[in-house]
Amino acid sequence: MMTALDSPPLGLVLADIVHSHRPRSEAGSVPAGIPHLSSPPFDRFGIAVATTSGDVFSAGDADLPFSIQSISKVFTLAMALSADDPGRLWSRVLREPSGTSFNSLVQLEVEHGIPRNPFINSGALVVTDHLMERFPDAAGHVLQFLRVQAGQHSGQGPFIDEVAAGNELANSSRNLALAHFLKNFGNLHRSAEAVVENYVRQCSIMMSCVEMAKAGLFLARGGHGANGPVVSRSEAKRIGSIMLTCGMYDAAGEFAYRVGLPGKSGVGGGILVIVPGECAICVWSPRLDSKGNSLAGSAALADLSDRTGWSVF
Repeated sequence: MMTALDSPPLGLVLADIVHSHRPRSEAGSVPAGIPHLSSPPFDRFGIAVATTSGDVFSAGDADLPFSIQSISKVFTLAMALSADDPGRLWSRVLREPSGTSFNSLVQLEVEHGIPRNPFINSGALVVTDHLMERFPDAAGHVLQFLRVQAGQHSGQGPFIDEVAAGNELANSSRNLALAHFLKNFGNLHRSAEAVVENYVRQCSIMMSCVEMAKAGLFLARGGHGANGPVVSRSEAKRIGSIMLTCGMYDAAGEFAYRVGLPGKSGVGGGILVIVPGECAICVWSPRLDSKGNSLAGSAALADLSDRTGWSVF
């Protein structure tokens, strides 16, 4: 397995990854119904690696903020688990791959309002609702958590794009439908509107690859974050297992085959990957494949895994 001291140095490897994988054409697509996600140029590409020894390596557009979207679900899950008895949350949401669309209404109705996992939209709404029991402004609490973990304490760094959140909220009919389904089955304790608003705002957090890699590092360090424990070592392992099996929409199996690491993507084009005991990686490129994952980002992570030997297998 490669370390920062190996030859070639990791910084040079990342620079070559950027050179090899930065998009040269408008392949792939951007999400329909979320206008602000179509604004970054197609050739944006950044990658960052934060290691458990405290080093950060980056290349390309790694310092440009992007919309984290569903990557936020990793952090709300960790915060919900750390804030309460995990058994209470796991009685409301399962830990199985869905096999259907991330925003499926059909599966939720058939399974009586218990979402398959916390990374599909219905599951994330339950997690947000659970977090709101202790922190009514769940999105603001998530933002503060990310700022601390990323080492940003002065108002700089991660922020919520409130204009984008407002636009996305105006196009959230399907998420509202999911929330009302959950409410009808007794699996949502707050109003559907309040939960969806918090969910959309957390998805509208803007971060750079460097900030995201640093924020996710607690999962590579057995749950230990910037200022102490975030979750237990056992919970960090379990979050990683759900990322591996459920984190890449309907392409989790393909990603595990190609990359071999726990990952969570977002339709903003970012992917967070954890190498347990070693590092956290974030890659961003805005154009998506047919499953909603970054096209260039997925290819770059497969390449990086091959070059470094980083894998859980």
